[in-house]
Amino acid sequence: MTTTISPKAVATPAADPAAKRNILLVFAGLMVTMLLASLDQTIFSTALPTIVGELNGVQYMLWVTTAYILASTIMLPVYGKLGDLIGRKGLFIAAISLFIVGSVVGGLAPDMGQLIVGRAIQGLGGGGLMILSQAIIADVVPARERGKYMGIMGGVFALSSVAGPLLGGWFTEGPGWRWGFLMNIPLGILAILSAVMFLHLPKGGQQKPRIDFPGMVLLALASTGLVLTTTWGGNTYAWDSPTIIGLIAGTVVAAIAFIMVERRAVEPIMPPHLFKDRNFNLTTIAGLIIGIAMFGALAYLPTYMQMVTGATATQAGLLLIPLMAGLLITSIGSGQLVSRTGHYKFLPIVGTIITAVALGLLSTMTAGMPVWIICAYLAIMGIGLGMCMQILILIVQNSFPQREVGTATASNNYFRQIGASLGSAVVGSLFVAKLTSLLSERMPAGAGNAGGSNSFTPDLVRGLPSAVRDIIVGSYNDALTPVFLYMVPLVLVATVLLVFVKEKPLATTIERDPVPLAQSLEFDGVGSAER
Repeated sequence: MTTTISPKAVATPAADPAAKRNILLVFAGLMVTMLLASLDQTIFSTALPTIVGELNGVQYMLWVTTAYILASTIMLPVYGKLGDLIGRKGLFIAAISLFIVGSVVGGLAPDMGQLIVGRAIQGLGGGGLMILSQAIIADVVPARERGKYMGIMGGVFALSSVAGPLLGGWFTEGPGWRWGFLMNIPLGILAILSAVMFLHLPKGGQQKPRIDFPGMVLLALASTGLVLTTTWGGNTYAWDSPTIIGLIAGTVVAAIAFIMVERRAVEPIMPPHLFKDRNFNLTTIAGLIIGIAMFGALAYLPTYMQMVTGATATQAGLLLIPLMAGLLITSIGSGQLVSRTGHYKFLPIVGTIITAVALGLLSTMTAGMPVWIICAYLAIMGIGLGMCMQILILIVQNSFPQREVGTATASNNYFRQIGASLGSAVVGSLFVAKLTSLLSERMPAGAGNAGGSNSFTPDLVRGLPSAVRDIIVGSYNDALTPVFLYMVPLVLVATVLLVFVKEKPLATTIERDPVPLAQSLEFDGVGSAER
């Protein structure tokens, strides 16, 4: 008969200096991987106009961003569930390795097709980097103290939101945009070495886990169908075309089949009982809305800066520093506040209100507006986002037992990433369709360049006659700014939902579930069970 140990309340890091030192070493490694994953959501935003101009593929511009986000979104629940079942360390190293492979493919891409494939492979690994980093912190730090660590994670994302476009601009104007891919190779190897040396975690609770393969396939089909519908609808294909109607029907069928499969699966990838928790439902919907607003705005603001304000790629990255500063300050500050007071409900409520105000202000931008005013609007948006992002994840993690923390965190992040996919796709579709329409209406016959509007780059636009340049600049402004206004009421819906969140006390210990004694003795380092 197997001997088991009862659940253990692991001491807080502050009570054990050795544990705290180990946590800091692990946390440093996690920050490297979080930086890799988050940089690749933003690094090509400033380089994108040049990339699509060189590869003559503006019609595929959406997919450079969407392919990464879609692939990472599909993998989030997979990594979350498998991490709970078999342990996170091996998965973590595998995800980093896959991310490196994608970077090589993208860095050597001769055309837009291979570039998008590379981005998709990166996303397959990037989903693991994001979700496993968040789940590993929950493995080793109690919820009451986790706020300050989660706040720093949010700060890393804030850093990447500016460092990514800045690096993308610098690579574009310097050694070449391909280095945006190739730089991931040494950083990825460093992250793997860090995980091998310092990451010591409890192993999974099941020796032979039952993997929910049907659920994984159906979730991937539903996610892909949804993003393709929003990407192609009204742009590549008419909304009433057989292709879009077929995609909508396929998405609905896959989603219904997924729900039926999950209700009967032994180890469902997204357990139905998660949706019986009020806090999970409210924060998940709010996170989806925030994802739409955030990624919808960030995906095209650097392009706007280059085309409308005349900024270079590097300057466009620098102009996003106010957003980063606001997000960095409030993310770290809100995390510290939660750890000290134990109260968290008011933060995302205030944050969504501020975000809505910022989106309203961004919708008033004009081609002749002073740049410092635009930067002020971005700072306000950063302040609002920093008060929301990581706090919502903490609320979810505090609502479920430790054995489900990866699954719950991944499910919440999945819907936030669906929001990111929808935000990038919907904003991109609206923007590109409106831009194409405006250029067709406003451009005089025979104006432009030999390659057509598909090959417009910031440098090319700056060299055009002023009359033609003004038309293009005005079209970019008039195509993008209305989209920000559309998102204001959506974000206010998130505010209303968050009012109904129940503020539960944050756990001060990590409760380990009963596990075989032999397995518990294999725990090592951070978060180890008492022997």
